[in-house]
Amino acid sequence: MHPPPRIRFTSCQAPAAEAFCAAVASDLGERLGIAVEFVDSLPWRERLRAFDAGSIHVCWMCGLPYMWRNDRVDAGLELLAAPVMEGARYLDRPVYFSDVVVRSDARCRSFAELEGAAWAYNEEGSHSGYNATRHRLARMGRTRGFFGRVVAAGSHEAALRLLLAGAVDACAIDSTVLDLWGRRDPGLAGQLRTIESIGPSAMPPFVVSRVVPRALRRALQEALLAMSGDERGRAALATGMVARFAPVTDSDYDPIRRMAREADRVEL
Repeated sequence: MHPPPRIRFTSCQAPAAEAFCAAVASDLGERLGIAVEFVDSLPWRERLRAFDAGSIHVCWMCGLPYMWRNDRVDAGLELLAAPVMEGARYLDRPVYFSDVVVRSDARCRSFAELEGAAWAYNEEGSHSGYNATRHRLARMGRTRGFFGRVVAAGSHEAALRLLLAGAVDACAIDSTVLDLWGRRDPGLAGQLRTIESIGPSAMPPFVVSRVVPRALRRALQEALLAMSGDERGRAALATGMVARFAPVTDSDYDPIRRMAREADRVEL
């Protein structure tokens, strides 16, 4: 099998993380001497469809849609690696959290106190914004009717804007998105309060389509794992507040599988 003339990368993570994924793609192109393209002109659902069709070759996706795809008989993707975030809470591991946040002036101090509240989630293919919340409710035995109102915001950033504008009372946000927003807007921390952190969960992985020849798949994986070893790679990683890439295996996502099975009992 001949390699594609250009390796196309995309991100199906929050828009705030796209600059990081683009920097990684550029670094890998230089490192391997291959032509690369970062696809950011399509809506994220179309990006996933293009990846499934093999016209996008490398995708950074949430662990939940990775799991759905890998568990099919005809799975056409492989894990490459996952980012390890900077920051002490990540313990130098490829993990992240779902942070349940309210406005800093809210009276609420615990998840249980959100009963009847207005809740925003990003979208139904998200582990941190949707799956983890439903799993939390399943563990409480609350399979429906816990929140007073639920809004599908479309993205973590949109959910945060609704929260900050007072349109909803709470939401669950990918901790890495909060990190990136906090770097861009240092005043954000004073406007929000985290009342619970769900996790840690396995970090969203970079995955590669099997239309890419095996030798190039291995080269891409090795290049990701080597990025933190030189100044150019560290500069690319720093755009996403990432310390390094780490190997991950499918079994690392088993806890997300188990959470999804329990979460399926819950209707927000």
